[in-house]
Formats: sequence, C-alpha cells, structure tokens
Amino acid sequence: MAQGQFQQQLKLARESGDYNLILAATPYAHNLGVNCQRFGNEVVFVLPKREQNLGNPILPAIHGGVIGGFMEIAAVFHLFIFLEIETIPKIVDFSLDYLRAGRHQETFADCHLTRQGNRVANVSVTAWQTKKRQPIALARAHFLLAGEEAQSNSLA
Repeated sequence: MAQGQFQQQLKLARESGDYNLILAATPYAHNLGVNCQRFGNEVVFVLPKREQNLGNPILPAIHGGVIGGFMEIAAVFHLFIFLEIETIPKIVDFSLDYLRAGRHQETFADCHLTRQGNRVANVSVTAWQTKKRQPIALARAHFLLAGEEAQSNSLA
C-alpha cells in the first residue's frame, strides 16, 4: 500500500474509530488475522485461533515468531491510535520475554505508552490467553517517531 493510500485509510479509521480497517490493509497483520477492540480509552488487540499460526502442532502451540510479530503490530498500532501519528514509526529496539507456551487459542495483547519524547516512544506490551494476570509474553518496544508529528494530541 502506498503512503498516500495508507494515510487515507488511517484518516478513515480515525473518523470511524475502527482501526481494523488499517489492520486488514496491513499485509502481515492481515495474514496473522490481527484485529482490535476498543473499550473507551482502552484497546485490546486480538490474535485469533488459526492453524497457520501454529509452530508446534504436537502441543499445539503458537509459533514464537507469530507471538512476537503480533506484539510488535500491537505496539505500532497503539501509537497510531493514541499519538495520532501519520507515518509508520521506526523500531529501534524490541525486547521480548516468553513466559509460557502460547496454546492454540485466541490470544490478546494490550499496550501502555511508558515514555514519549520528541522523537522516541517506549511501549510495553502484555500478551495473555485465558487470564490477563497470567501473561504468555511481555515486550518492551522503542520507536523513533518522525519529526513534529511526534507531538501527542492525547496520551494513553
């Protein structure tokens, strides 16, 4: 998708409040089946149960790369939603701790903006399946934001 098309989709998503429009238009997010649900000022990202996301069919468990990709997508889209940026932030660092196996079931993630500067944003991500208090993975992501648009209109 060209930059102009992406910005147009992003504008439509902001106007409607439905960010699934741009998640579906993002090839990797679409391939994984990632979607999001808004609850007031909170957003929960969802990775649906899909055979193609399995890494170990014997357990069965979700592939670790799928979990990591899902959490990175969640962090980026969290910035789109709450910082109202117009361009894709560049990832500087992504640190992921796998805590337990991601079973073959629906997986959820939520994000928190832990720090925002003029050019850098830090996001923490928690992924869980049955109980939020029992995460399957935790991540910390650091992003480089583009110039002046890094000024937030609203913080999460």
